[in-house]
Amino acid sequence: MIYVIDHNDSFTHNVVHQLSLFGKVECDNYNQINQNKLKNAEVIVFSPGPGNPKDYPETSKIYKKFKGKKKMIGICLGFQQILFCEGAEIVEQKKIYHGFQSNIKVVNDKSLFQKGRIFKVGRYHSLKLKEPFNNDNFTITMRCLNSKVAMTFENNKEKIYGFQFHPESFLTINGNLLIKKILSA
Repeated sequence: MIYVIDHNDSFTHNVVHQLSLFGKVECDNYNQINQNKLKNAEVIVFSPGPGNPKDYPETSKIYKKFKGKKKMIGICLGFQQILFCEGAEIVEQKKIYHGFQSNIKVVNDKSLFQKGRIFKVGRYHSLKLKEPFNNDNFTITMRCLNSKVAMTFENNKEKIYGFQFHPESFLTINGNLLIKKILSA
C-alpha cells in the first residue's frame, strides 16, 4: 500500500489518482495520521503543500522514524521536506515557478534514468534547495536546463526519492513513467 501524507494541497488528490494506477493508495492529512496505515505502508509519499518544510514538524518525525525502513517519495514540498530533514537549507528562489513548464535533464549516471535524457515538467514552487548540499547518500540526478536548480534526488541505498516538480501535472510529459520507475526501484 502507498500512504500519501497530505499537506493541505490542491494537487494531493491528483497525486493520489496518479499513484492509484500502480497500486492501492491511502491518503490522510499530515495532522491526522493513521498509525496503522503508516505502519502497513510499503511506500510513504510526502505530498506538495504550501509554506516551508519547517512548518510541518510531524512530517519530519515520520520521515526520521521510517528512513531506511520504507521507500519514501517527496513531491515539491515533500522533496524540500526530505532534504530539510537531512540538514539542507531551503531558500526562496529569485523567480517563482507556479504553473511553469521547464525542461530538466538527467545529470548523473547514478540515476535510475538515462544520463542526458530531457523531460518536460510542471513546476509549482517558490522555494528551492540551497547548494551545495553535501550528503553522500543523496544524489541530485536532474536539474533545470535554464536555472540549474535541483529538480530530483535519489538515495538508492535507503530508497528515498524526490521530485521538486509535479509528476502528476498535465504540464509534465511522461509523469507516469517517472513514478512507475521510482515505485519499481
